[in-house]
This record gives sequence, structure tokens and C-alpha cells, in this order.
Amino acid sequence: MYYLHRRARRVGRTRATCAVDAGLEIDSNREFVIFMVRIFSVLAVANGIGLIASFTFGWVSKFRGALLNPDDSMFLVHFLCGLFTAVATLLVHCLIFTYFLGTGRWVREVSLAYDLPDAPLYKTTRELKRQTFPPALFAMLSTMAAAATGAGKQLQDWPWQVHFALALGAIAVNFWAYWVEWRSLRKNEGILAQVYCEVDRVRAERGLPPNEQALKEESGVG
Repeated sequence: MYYLHRRARRVGRTRATCAVDAGLEIDSNREFVIFMVRIFSVLAVANGIGLIASFTFGWVSKFRGALLNPDDSMFLVHFLCGLFTAVATLLVHCLIFTYFLGTGRWVREVSLAYDLPDAPLYKTTRELKRQTFPPALFAMLSTMAAAATGAGKQLQDWPWQVHFALALGAIAVNFWAYWVEWRSLRKNEGILAQVYCEVDRVRAERGLPPNEQALKEESGVG
């Protein structure tokens, strides 16, 4: 997202210069958006597998009494898998936060540069953030709660049922959040596609070259 913020900040001079600079970023941002949808899909699937694996290892550890048996490594497997999966879960959802903050800012800067109205494009990006951020936050909180109760069971002999219930809830909340986030990413991709079309239209009206041509010219000069 630093990439988007850094390049979007170029759009801050006069309106005419802003339009030229913003147009040069359109094609590269298209590739970034498509890449983001793909990478999130891979990360979400991998993280979901990690959550289910941690839950499964926990059940096996419980049935075998591995917590109280130093010769059984199943509890350690459950602990390490759960720990790394919990950290990965936080990273995946934080990526969503950063992405929508970055693309929302980019749409805002491009809208200002090309005199685009607030509705429906930039307004829709704000609505997508409001729809996506709560599930992502709940997913992170539920995962941390499950991990905390697991430590409570290990160190303070808390009831295992509490850890079990929160772990099951964390899996359900995360899969719900993944679906909401993926759907929002696809919608956001459509919004950005509309921004590209609007930019092409405005550039044609202002007598500016198409984005692809402008990008090639800049690359040739640079």
C-alpha cells in the first residue's frame, strides 16, 4: 500500500498537472488490483487450512492427553501450528485494512485530479470499507481470544470447553470474514475499472493522450 500512497501523492499540484500525473499511474494500478485479488485468495485459503489444521491437532492432543505427557509431541504441534496460524490470520486481515485504505485514498486523489463527482465511485469505496472492516476486526479479535484461552488452558488449567468454543467460533468468523473481504475486493475491482473508464473519458475531453500511451512515453523518457 505504500506503493499506492507514494504514487498517489504525486497528484497534488495544479489540476492540469495532476491529471497528467494521475493518468500515468492508471495502468500500473490495474495490474496491482488484479494481483491483490489473486494473492488474497491464496492467503485466505492457506490461512483457512491452517485454522482447521490447528483445530484438528488440538482435538488429537486432547484425546491423547498430550498436554500432560512429555513424550507426546502432539500438543507442541498444536501449539506451534496455532501460534503461527494466529499470527498469519492477523497479517491477512491487516492486509485488507491497508489495501482498502490505500485504494480509497487513490480513488479520492484521482477524483480530485479529474474533477470526478464524489458519488458513486468514491462514495462506494467508503461504503465497502464500512462493510469490510467490522468482519475483519471481529475475525482478528476472535482468533486472539481463542489463542488466549488456549494459553489459559495450558498455564492456568482453564476449562478446555472455553478454548474449544472460542476456537470453533474463530474458524466460523474467519471464514465469514474471508467471504466478505473477497466479495468486497471484487466489487472494489469493479469500482476501480469504472474510475479507469472515467479517467479515459476526461483525458480525451482535455486532449490528453490515453493512459497507455502516456505511460509508454514516460517510460521512454525515463
